[in-house]
Amino acid sequence: MSRLAQTAGLTDVQQEILSTVRDFVDKEIIPVATQLEHRDEYPTDIVEGLKELGLFGLMIPEEYGGLGESLLTYALCVEEIARGWMSVSGIINTHFIVAYMLKQHGTQEQKDTFLPRMALGEVRGAFSMSEPALGSDVSAISSKGVKDGDAYVLNGQKMWLTNGGTSTLVAVLCRSDEGHPEGTAPHKSMTTFLVEKEAGFGEVRPGLTIPGKIDKMGYKGVDTTELIMDGLRIPANRVLGGTTGRGFYQMMDGVEVGRVNVAARGCGVAQRAFELGVSYAQQRQTFGKPIAQHQAIQFKLAEMATKVEAAHAMMVNAARKKDSGERNDLEAGMAKYLASEYCKEVVEDAFRIHGGYGFSKEYEIERLYREAPMLLIGEGTAEIQKMIIGRRLLEEYRFQG
Repeated sequence: MSRLAQTAGLTDVQQEILSTVRDFVDKEIIPVATQLEHRDEYPTDIVEGLKELGLFGLMIPEEYGGLGESLLTYALCVEEIARGWMSVSGIINTHFIVAYMLKQHGTQEQKDTFLPRMALGEVRGAFSMSEPALGSDVSAISSKGVKDGDAYVLNGQKMWLTNGGTSTLVAVLCRSDEGHPEGTAPHKSMTTFLVEKEAGFGEVRPGLTIPGKIDKMGYKGVDTTELIMDGLRIPANRVLGGTTGRGFYQMMDGVEVGRVNVAARGCGVAQRAFELGVSYAQQRQTFGKPIAQHQAIQFKLAEMATKVEAAHAMMVNAARKKDSGERNDLEAGMAKYLASEYCKEVVEDAFRIHGGYGFSKEYEIERLYREAPMLLIGEGTAEIQKMIIGRRLLEEYRFQG
């Protein structure tokens, strides 16, 4: 076995894509990732390289200039990229959630307008669901879109936008009571608006402000921001799908893709942590021999490798389920939950193997140790995943009394 987390049944095209991405990661991302992360610097050259590889159009249909690849291919690419630097995988994740939502739910005019430019990376996507006061309670969204003639006026504050500053197209979830009488279930009175804007910070279009980057413990380089709407006017033809009241379902469909992505990121970070741990264990010596020859370290490496394999298998299963057209919220929730928890554990074990040096910023494991916790929260906490899993299991195993 040359590497962990191999995937059976891939086509020659998929294997060629993955080989190209892996080579790019090894040559262009890993050597500079820690330096850029410590400076919290946006990886412009890396992003340009991903554009040249066609990665921004990986899942966009060929008719719109993309590669038309599957979610599985995308997830395996994300796994490789996260192995190099998790922040880079975040840059393309939100882009693809928006592209996927457009492909699945957009009007023909919306697809024709945005997807070709998204495939080239000329239009960069971000999506905005969370708000400062609601956390995982999406039904409590207070941002509102009110019909005004042939437009909608949006007001409210959104939180935790990945690509908030660098994006030029944001899918924003708001409450829209128009056409939905009082008493309508909250999830039936939400609408996704496609908001075009300039890249950058400050007032990026009239009524829309991106205040600046949020300073984070890890997951640096990529810009994470707030979004403030104050009288933001959006043409009616920028309601995703052309009909109000469908935003919650559109967002949840996109989040399922996002959960597979986060699972893939967890797999990639865990793989890198294992690589660092198993390499260092063969170099560091104690009591006259490499620590890899001590049984305690071999047990630790065995546990780490098993977790990497298990998380990868669940992630692949969730991606294949989505690609088949079947409902995959159970599989995506399981994969996201397991991969993020195992990632944290594998990173911590690699950190322990490094001993005192793991605490030094000179060593790559220090960066991974700060990055892994984000995966425990992104696209829904472990508690949210367990709620989804539990409800779906009760649907499948309903007691017949």
